[in-house]
Amino acid sequence: MAVLVLDGAKALDVGIAAHVFAKRPSMPYDVRVCGERIGTVEGWNGLAYAVGYDLDTLDWADTILVPGYRNPADTSTSRAVIAALRAAHERGTRIAAISTGAFTLAAAGLLDGRRATTHWHYTHVLHEQYPRIDVDENVLFVDAGQVLTSAGAASGIDLCLHLIRRDHGVAFANHVARRLVSAPYRSGGQAQYVPRSIPEPLGDVFAATRAWALDHLLDDLTLTTLARHANVSPRTFSRRFAADTGITPMQWVLRARIDRARELLERTDLTVTQIAEDTGLRSDTNLRRHFGAIVGTSPTAYRAAFQEHRPSPR
Repeated sequence: MAVLVLDGAKALDVGIAAHVFAKRPSMPYDVRVCGERIGTVEGWNGLAYAVGYDLDTLDWADTILVPGYRNPADTSTSRAVIAALRAAHERGTRIAAISTGAFTLAAAGLLDGRRATTHWHYTHVLHEQYPRIDVDENVLFVDAGQVLTSAGAASGIDLCLHLIRRDHGVAFANHVARRLVSAPYRSGGQAQYVPRSIPEPLGDVFAATRAWALDHLLDDLTLTTLARHANVSPRTFSRRFAADTGITPMQWVLRARIDRARELLERTDLTVTQIAEDTGLRSDTNLRRHFGAIVGTSPTAYRAAFQEHRPSPR
């Protein structure tokens, strides 16, 4: 993995990339921090980065991660960086951007005709400067396959964990999240920020309800049950839950159950029928149908792909 640090790079964005994919025995990634040239890259707020690799590193990488930087609307991307990113894209390299790093991908034309996002403060600027991009300002990150983009700062962690999920499965991504003391997974469709009309304590209550639900996936988790735990009416719970997460409560429950099924497929030899029972999906037919709709493959094919060469958490 190449982390491409450009002028004005934000320390948090660079740190997220380097820390999530940290070099340690349990992490199956080789990370190199590079710049347009070897030497010092001036960052933001008086910080600077000493990089030991240049753009040739992009030829080596399977994944390129571009951290955000200050004043993207007024920053021009060099021809060398654009050419290197385009060449990497043509080779099939996966390219992801944290926050305003999306402007670099946009300058290279890699987001044209695609759905993408960036920090909410700059979504309108991205749309104005690059009208061919389908800019979505209401999500944490967008996975467009070979090209991925994320919103600001902390959502970069969500994007990085999503990459790990794609590469090595739910169980291993959850292990990394625990090391980071981060939420195991927030879907890309979750809203970037909670509207001001929603009181802060309510968000805490709903977080507690989501945590409770994860421990009770075997129960009959109806909207009424969840609302009762949150101590609000079903109508209020449904409306505010959707505003907070970007999906309905029942969609969230289903995805939580499918995530649990993925982890069991990765880590156990339980049958599909047993996994359906252990996740609250009740039947293997139900599991296969929802698994295929959400993950895009069958439980059996998923197990075959992720039980080979699994990294061992340490």
